[in-house]
Amino acid sequence: MKYPEKTDLHMHTTVSDGTDTPEKLIDRVKEAGITFFSVTDHDAVKGCARIARALTAEDPGFLPGVEFSCKDELGQYHILGYGYDADAAPIKRIVEKGHTFRMSKLEKRLSFLQKQFGFVFSREDRDALFSLDNPGKPHIANMMVKYGYARDKEEAIKGYLNRIASGGEYVRPEEAIAAVIASGGVPVLAHPSFGRGDELITGGEMEARLDRLTAFGLQGVEAFYSGFSKQLRDEMLGLAARRGLYVTAGSDYHGQNKQVRLGDTGLTGAEEYPEGLRRFLDRVINGKSTGGNV
Repeated sequence: MKYPEKTDLHMHTTVSDGTDTPEKLIDRVKEAGITFFSVTDHDAVKGCARIARALTAEDPGFLPGVEFSCKDELGQYHILGYGYDADAAPIKRIVEKGHTFRMSKLEKRLSFLQKQFGFVFSREDRDALFSLDNPGKPHIANMMVKYGYARDKEEAIKGYLNRIASGGEYVRPEEAIAAVIASGGVPVLAHPSFGRGDELITGGEMEARLDRLTAFGLQGVEAFYSGFSKQLRDEMLGLAARRGLYVTAGSDYHGQNKQVRLGDTGLTGAEEYPEGLRRFLDRVINGKSTGGNV
């Protein structure tokens, strides 16, 4: 098959912690010359539904996506899901579970900031946070900067928000993987080498992590990622090849909330696509997981 020339399968909209609306993101994607894309909002699928409704036949190919923030006793993981049936009960349940935990975290974070540092926000601004689809650290950080509690968003997150214990409420990786598969989708580990905060996972630790997640049904890894060095990328490509895993490529674009450009994946054209990415595209474009404007 002829593969799309420029692929970016990891980006966010205002439905989670991006700054572009789903509809505006379509324009951004076209401006960046991307010919096949996916939106992977955190614990949410409604942005993909809005994009699917707005696309025309002349627009780039689109694949529905989602990113689940997961954790268990051994670490933190971000599980991407691609090509799922958004009306399937398993994906609906796990999205609702992730959303519920996210709103609980918002309340705990605001309470921590007030008790530990005396940071208070107006009722109007608190209500605005709780009215968001999936509020996260960037939303609170931007408000902290607005109130003068932090110089910039980075200080707000690293200096204050990352000091808050996450508590016992989280989606487990096996739950997210099972829900994606049961909904006809493909589960992929996002930015595999990056754990919590500045944690870097490589070597034997990465192999053990992949062995554990593939036992749950993980089918792919995001080997091409905006934050990866060539060394990290090559390690992930080797691990994927040895395990027969799919490979994906994503920028993790968040608009103004992150200094990452659309299409910044480490790949410049289809001629560079490794075998694992070609197999993934074969699956989602020609297989039962195909969705959207392909």
